Amino acid sequence: MPLLDVNEIRRILPHRYPFLLVDRIVELENESIVGIKNVTVNEPFFQGHFPEFPVMPGVLIVEAMAQTAGVLVLKSIPDRDRKIVLLASVDVAKFRRPVVPGDQLRIEMTVLRRKGSVAKMAGRATVDGVLVAEAEMMCKLQDKAPLIEPPSGAEPAAE
Repeated sequence: MPLLDVNEIRRILPHRYPFLLVDRIVELENESIVGIKNVTVNEPFFQGHFPEFPVMPGVLIVEAMAQTAGVLVLKSIPDRDRKIVLLASVDVAKFRRPVVPGDQLRIEMTVLRRKGSVAKMAGRATVDGVLVAEAEMMCKLQDKAPLIEPPSGAEPAAE
């Protein structure tokens, strides 16, 4: 039984299809979290990466790790609707084996340091207990910018 299902994750993260890359949270503590990403053949990136040998792009594995970390950071913030977590850096990223349709990514993220609005996290992604990727990353919590509205009386741009 997940602690957070995809609908609860959607209430925390701003990401939506096709870019929401966390399906559920199965463990959640103050300084660590475990998320699950079910990798299906219907993922839009498999159409071009690579049609004859579908492989989940490493950058999207890192993004799934960052989104899992984002749930951890945002979950404990009361005004999270007014905040966003931005990826600030990725270090020591290593990819050990391809992730393919049918795999289930288990993403484990742990806080290494928190200072103010910045958190440094370490993460591992495994499939069936086998390490497929690992990385350290920093994320920054910041206020969401207000929607930009055109000045009153401005005409729409010509097409």
